[in-house]
Amino acid sequence: MRIRISWPAGQLTATLEPTPTSKALAEALPISASAHTWGEEVYFDTGVSVALESGARQVVDPGTVAFWTEGDALALPYGPTPISRGDECRLASPCNVLGSFDGDPRLLSTVRDGDPVRVELA
Repeated sequence: MRIRISWPAGQLTATLEPTPTSKALAEALPISASAHTWGEEVYFDTGVSVALESGARQVVDPGTVAFWTEGDALALPYGPTPISRGDECRLASPCNVLGSFDGDPRLLSTVRDGDPVRVELA
């Protein structure tokens, strides 16, 4: 499944694996929310509530599309966060891994705190 995430300064598409969380997210699309930034991560509320999956991880690759179950939010890291060790992408807590961006995740650096974000099927 592919999704498009757009904000005032740009957009990216991502390919998601067929996980329970991805399916729950797809059923809720389209979603509009306000972006939050945390170091080199963008996250925002989805209104979707799911359980932590067995493959959940706290350290992921840049460009990973993750779901933060504690905040019902998509977590989109493109570089280090305030709790990273070195250059790793360390999320606030373990997150469900949904997939990855098709393009350069560094485009997320143009998202500003409070920007409107939209997620839809691509």
